[in-house]
Amino acid sequence: MGEVLLRGLTPSVLAILVRRGADFAAAEDAVQDALVEAVRVWPADPPRDAKGWLVTVAWRKFLDTTRADTSRRRREDRVDEEPAPGPAPALDDTLQLYFLCAHPSLTPSSAVALTLRAVGGLTTRQIAEAYLVPEATMAQRISRAKRTVSGVRFEQPGDVATVLRVLYLVFNEGYSGDVDLAAEAIRLTRQLATAIDHPEVAGLLALMLLHHARRPARTAPDGGLVPLAAQDRGRWDTGLIAEGVVILQAALARDRLGEFQAQAAIAALHADAPTAEETDWVQIVEWYDELGRLTDNPIVRLNRAVALGEADGPHAGLAALAELDTALPRHTAAAAYLHERAGDPATAARLYAEAATKAPNLAERTHLTRQAARLNTY
Repeated sequence: MGEVLLRGLTPSVLAILVRRGADFAAAEDAVQDALVEAVRVWPADPPRDAKGWLVTVAWRKFLDTTRADTSRRRREDRVDEEPAPGPAPALDDTLQLYFLCAHPSLTPSSAVALTLRAVGGLTTRQIAEAYLVPEATMAQRISRAKRTVSGVRFEQPGDVATVLRVLYLVFNEGYSGDVDLAAEAIRLTRQLATAIDHPEVAGLLALMLLHHARRPARTAPDGGLVPLAAQDRGRWDTGLIAEGVVILQAALARDRLGEFQAQAAIAALHADAPTAEETDWVQIVEWYDELGRLTDNPIVRLNRAVALGEADGPHAGLAALAELDTALPRHTAAAAYLHERAGDPATAARLYAEAATKAPNLAERTHLTRQAARLNTY
C-alpha cells in the first residue's frame, strides 16, 4: 500500500468528513494527519479496508482537535456521531470536492493549489516544488484557500466549466520538481470523467492525452524547444493518441460541442498527419472558426491566423494577423514565422529577436533567439 493508493483515497476520505459536517480546513488537516499515521503503521500492519481505516483515523483526529476548541456538550455530541469501525460508505463525494476547490471566490492559482492538495493528494512541499515557489509561500496560499471555502455548503451545485478550467491550468503548468503536473492533471481528469458524464470533461481528457502524446518529441537533447513541424513523429506516443481520438469521437457524437472538444479536434488533426506537410490545415482553420464562435478568445484568432497562413498562404495569414492586437502574447513570434514563410528573412529575423525579449520562459526565449540567429547568417 504505497503513495499511489493513499493519493487515490485522499479525496474520498476528505469528502466523507466534510459530508459529515466537518469544516473543510479542519477536515483536510485531519486527513493529512491520518495519511502520516498510515505511512507509519501500514507497512507492519496493513488494514483490510484501507479507506475505512483512513476515515476512522481521520475522524478521530478531527474530534481530537475539536475537543480542544469546543464546549463539553458539543464534544459529547460529536463523539456520539463517531462511526463504528467497519467498511467506509460507498458514496463517493469526490466530484463535490472538485467543485469546492474550484469555487469562484478563489483566484485561479489558489484553486489549482487547493485542487492538487485536496483532490490530488499532493503535499504542500510537492506543490511548491512544482510551482518553483518556497514551501512557506505555498502553505499560505493553500491555507487562505481553505479558509475561503470553509463556509461554502458542500451540497452547493458546482460549475463544471470552472472545474475544467482549473484542471486545464494544472496541465499547462507542465512539470518540475518531483511532481509531473501534466501527468497529475491527466490523472485527475480521468477521475473526474468516471464521476461525471459530460462531453466537455471527455473533450478535456482527449485534449490532454493528444498533447501529452507529443511530449517526448517537444525538446531537443540540449533542452531546446522543437517546433511541431520539426518534431520526430516516430517519438509520439501512438497509444495515447489512439485513446484520445476514441474519447474525442465519442464526445463529438453527442453533438454538444464545447471549447475543449474543438481544441482536441485540432490536436487530433495534427496527430493524424503522417508528416507536417500532410497536415489538413483547411480543416484546422474550420475548427478554429468553431472555437472562435465558442470562446471569442483573441489567442484563438491568433492561432487561426497562423493556420490560415498554412492553408491559404503566408500573406493570407499576415492579413489576418494585422487585424489583431499586436500586444497579444506570441503575436510577434507568429508574425516572424509568417514573414519567413513569405520569403522575407530580414523582417523575420528582426521580429524573432523582438519576440525573444517578450518570451514567457527561458526555453522559448532561447528558441526564438536561435531562429533570429539562423536567419541572420544568410
